[in-house]
Amino acid sequence: MSESLLEVKGLRKYYPLNKGFFSRAHGSVKAVDDISFAVSKGETFGLVGESGCGKSTTGRALLRLIEPTAGEIWFEGEELTKLSAEDMRRRRREMQIVFQDPFSSLDPRHTVQRILEEPMIVHGTGDARQRKAEVERLADVVGLSRAHLQRYPHQFSGGQRQRIGIARALALHPKLIIADEPVSALDVSIQSQVINLMQDLQREFGLTYIFIAHDLSVVKHICDRVAVMYLGRIVEITDKHKLYARPQHPYTQALLSAVPEPDPDIRKERIILQGEVPSPANAPVGCAFNTRCPRVMEQCRVIRPPLLETEAGHFTACHLYDGISRTQKNLGL
Repeated sequence: MSESLLEVKGLRKYYPLNKGFFSRAHGSVKAVDDISFAVSKGETFGLVGESGCGKSTTGRALLRLIEPTAGEIWFEGEELTKLSAEDMRRRRREMQIVFQDPFSSLDPRHTVQRILEEPMIVHGTGDARQRKAEVERLADVVGLSRAHLQRYPHQFSGGQRQRIGIARALALHPKLIIADEPVSALDVSIQSQVINLMQDLQREFGLTYIFIAHDLSVVKHICDRVAVMYLGRIVEITDKHKLYARPQHPYTQALLSAVPEPDPDIRKERIILQGEVPSPANAPVGCAFNTRCPRVMEQCRVIRPPLLETEAGHFTACHLYDGISRTQKNLGL
């Protein structure tokens, strides 16, 4: 892999549970529970998993839109959790986000012109004439016409609104864009257009993406490497080819077995998981997946498996691979 742009070490985000008259803390919800990974310059790194597994919380914590409870976030060699609010605001020029809902993330009182210009105003970029020219360029880049700039968000379709969101993220020429389920609210036909647009923009501007999604077919199309999350933890990381061809963790295997197969002549065995996802406020001891795993062992209920390299570039947190001779790697950190 090329040089790392982002490095995450031991990231945690806990929400306290307050009870009683005095609102004293009684435990916590472990939305993100000690995860580490690195993202190389120019790659698309996927975060996948069931709803509530901590994907979106991770994305927001990386930008400090919500403050992490613990851990380190290194961006181009600078530790973001140590920065002041003002320094972090300046850093966000290089780190932007595209939100899931293209309607609620746009101010309904502003025209597209104002929405795209606002990041430049906040960060003091250019004068009025330069900002107007840049907004027009951004509209061209994402496939909007100049006439669209004087309209309001409610006058657009979902796909067009997401193009506006992408243009806004590009306004400050970022290096990293966190795409938080950017196509999940769109029709399937529109999803492919937005995905293709993002790939074109990545090639044109040298962008790095963290792509958060639950649609594994979309992830397979756009991502280079994929991290699978379960109950706030990363259980597997590898490149997409290895993940789809040889998934190792039982949870990943169950996820992939649910992906529809377009060829009706191909039959594959569906893995049906038993039980419900445990609450992150009361996560199981040991492996978080042990209450639903079809291959659970006694040690899974006691010892939390570390994320170790089971083969070149393939990291798995599972006791099934304890017998394999391996050494713990630092995930490129």
